[in-house]
Amino acid sequence: MYHPTTRVLTTLELLQAHPRLSGADLAARLEVDRRTVRRYVTMLQDLGIPVEAERGRHGGYRLRPGFKLPPMVFTDDEALALTIGLLMARRLGLPGAAPAVEGALAKVDRVLPPTVRRQVDAVRETLVTDLAPASAIPSGAMVSTIGEAVRARRRVRLRYASWRGEETDRDLDPYGLVYLSSRWFTVGHCHLRQDLRVFRLDRVLDATLCPEGFNPPPEFDALAYVTRSLASTPAAWSVDVRLETTLAEAQAAVPPDLATLEEDGAGVLLRSSVGDLDWFAHRLLAFGFDFTVKEPVELRDALARLAARAAGAVRFLPGPE
Repeated sequence: MYHPTTRVLTTLELLQAHPRLSGADLAARLEVDRRTVRRYVTMLQDLGIPVEAERGRHGGYRLRPGFKLPPMVFTDDEALALTIGLLMARRLGLPGAAPAVEGALAKVDRVLPPTVRRQVDAVRETLVTDLAPASAIPSGAMVSTIGEAVRARRRVRLRYASWRGEETDRDLDPYGLVYLSSRWFTVGHCHLRQDLRVFRLDRVLDATLCPEGFNPPPEFDALAYVTRSLASTPAAWSVDVRLETTLAEAQAAVPPDLATLEEDGAGVLLRSSVGDLDWFAHRLLAFGFDFTVKEPVELRDALARLAARAAGAVRFLPGPE
């Protein structure tokens, strides 16, 4: 819950972080109206903080240039949010993230009162997540370059190595930066192929910002596109399975990057491309639904082998005494 004093301090934090903010910007960030923003600014000015108001169509608020403030003390909620965010960043697996996180946590720790520090330490020492670390790690500079290209809507020149090891140079208009299935991706318009393409950042050998700009398609959902692309990537086996369940239950159980799902009469049609049928047989059983394998026939063989191994394991289990 926000209190007026917290919002006044948040106003000061925002003005320290930005050269200038309009009244509308501050109102939106603070979730208040412009009149309330003016009241917060007046309160800061009464405290001796040199907040300057610029009038006119392009006016706004700013701190007087050159004015410096001592380090701010974090509230309990801010310290907890910052700690969790830093720990999640380390789990993403970027090179150099661990030292950077430890350095930032040490700085946070120095400004916390003892009671808040104990609460934050408790979370840091006991927090367990299911966020898998990146299995293939791009450089931090690579992620930053692509992120800047997406933000600034600037073309980027890539040198890219395919899964076969073939290297190509291409220009890309990146529409988004995505972390999915323990890997980093970017998606956008590839000028070499003249089509939308998805690229793994760990396979990008070099990336250079170009002066050319671009306009992404309106409402483009980078995460949804990468998810669909991974689920339909060609592999050794194309799988069609009919699940005896509802679409909602299937969507809750089946990872979206593993397969596509669509209603099929009273059931759900699962389609996927996989390289290992034995592995997929395990996943299929783990979903917990009755199912019918439409294709390939070899998946039925993989399920039969799995059933035989399970039966053998049960047969040799010692019975109760």
